[in-house]
Amino acid sequence: MLFSEIYGSYFNAVAYILDRAVSGTLTGGELSSIVQATAFGESLLTIPSAIMEERWPLVDRNLQTPIQNIPTMPLTTLQKQWLKTLLQDPRIQLFSPSEDGLENVEPLYAPETIVYYDRYTDGDPYSDPDYIGRFRTILQAMKEKKKIRVRFHGHRDNRHAYNCIPYKLEYSSKDDKFRLLTSYQGHLLTINVARMRSVKLLEPYSEEEFRPVNYREKSLVMELTDERNALERVMLSFSDLEKETVKLERRHYRITLWYKRDDETEILIRILSFGPVLKVLSPDSMVRQISERLERQFRYQQDQ
Repeated sequence: MLFSEIYGSYFNAVAYILDRAVSGTLTGGELSSIVQATAFGESLLTIPSAIMEERWPLVDRNLQTPIQNIPTMPLTTLQKQWLKTLLQDPRIQLFSPSEDGLENVEPLYAPETIVYYDRYTDGDPYSDPDYIGRFRTILQAMKEKKKIRVRFHGHRDNRHAYNCIPYKLEYSSKDDKFRLLTSYQGHLLTINVARMRSVKLLEPYSEEEFRPVNYREKSLVMELTDERNALERVMLSFSDLEKETVKLERRHYRITLWYKRDDETEILIRILSFGPVLKVLSPDSMVRQISERLERQFRYQQDQ
């Protein structure tokens, strides 16, 4: 791995905890809040208990630490080179990221060195100036809490125009496309950014007008057996989705995922990639699809 685990999310979470412990202000409630805010969802099952049971000799049961200095974790040269590589990605450039501290760093890889697979080839035109302009106008509207007027072409090339409140930008790695979730007349409206013809900033909206839209259309429940670091791999694979993880026993977890109906095939493929360590419990429709795919694969192998 290019990034050492020492500089990963888990260790950053512990660094925040030690920061509070060194200053003598750490409480049990704050311990859980820091883990929830800075680490992965399942970290609430491991980090607080490891500290309180003194399996990690960093903080004792009284939330005191023998460490005297607040920990710092500067980036290594290799990490800086990897970040410089990422900043060359046109999708990341849409967000106008800062390159402060990386001015004299050479990228680790050239953009053409990174090859993507298992995705559609008609992704969004990330280098198109008009696309970039519309995307950044959306970002500005979300930052300044303003309404927008969006003109776009529908799936049948019909022209539409809506005054709406931008709620969330989503990226599909399978389609290689961005889509905007908006609140329009109390309903959820999803628009592919590439289909937009124009985006215009309107007046600010009030807190009373903005109601976060519940976009969780479907959910599924899985049981995971933590073999070969499966828990961490699954959390990373589904990091883009809202989820809830419950520890059932020592190596078994129940994971609930919420996803958009249009992404069901992509979710199914991700689940199958983990093999027997993941078992889908519900809904029945997803269980049935997985069974049918496995049966087809088995018949195909028998015919070879």
